[in-house]
Amino acid sequence: MLEIKDVAFSVAAEGGKKSILEKIDLTVPDNKLVVVTGPNGGGKSTLAKLIAGIITPDGGKILFDGQDITEKSVTDRANMGIAFAFQQPVRFKGIRVIDLIRLATGKTLSAADACEYLSAVGLCARDYIDREVDASLSGGELKRIEIATVIARSAKLSVFDEPEAGIDLWSFRNLIKVFTKMRSEIKDSSILIISHQERILNIADEIIVLRNGRIAAQGPREEILPTLTGTTAMVSSCRNDNEEGGCVC
Repeated sequence: MLEIKDVAFSVAAEGGKKSILEKIDLTVPDNKLVVVTGPNGGGKSTLAKLIAGIITPDGGKILFDGQDITEKSVTDRANMGIAFAFQQPVRFKGIRVIDLIRLATGKTLSAADACEYLSAVGLCARDYIDREVDASLSGGELKRIEIATVIARSAKLSVFDEPEAGIDLWSFRNLIKVFTKMRSEIKDSSILIISHQERILNIADEIIVLRNGRIAAQGPREEILPTLTGTTAMVSSCRNDNEEGGCVC
């Protein structure tokens, strides 16, 4: 279980500091798929980076399975079972796709073994297994490969920062199937997704709405989603990607 207690984060700005998150309190329980949504600039990606350990909060605590991980590094958190998928995946020149998947599983996988993870995100192992994770891959291909490595991790907590960004419509539909399957199979683990997309919100157990650095609402999908769909104030702040699944916030 992930617990965030009274967490705040700010950045340097002209004339002082700009607050990004203000006294955030939330819990991501085991065996749940939780989606964090809200207008652009509300602090969603910042929250994801705080959980992964990429940045450190100005105040408050982050607990994972009861242990304070506020000051722990990305590597420490990964070893504890936290996996993170970036909104814009990193390229690794000289590293092959199969190398990344092997690192994720911690096993010496064959190409046939790796195929299971690549096929889950709609990629043919034969075409991708020996390719380098470099500029030769499109943004959508990189995104799917990164998601495959997170699946391969079988982490205690899997965090996805806007996984729909940069992928085509077919890939998005396949992505929903991936998350639905992950949701049906999670045991003593949890999934946290940062997303605007209604189709992703529709498979959530719980939804957290983050607006202006504060939690505006949180609760079961059945309670929160009806308050978001068609809300003019939120739609006006959202990027226009309705063709890839319906943006609601």
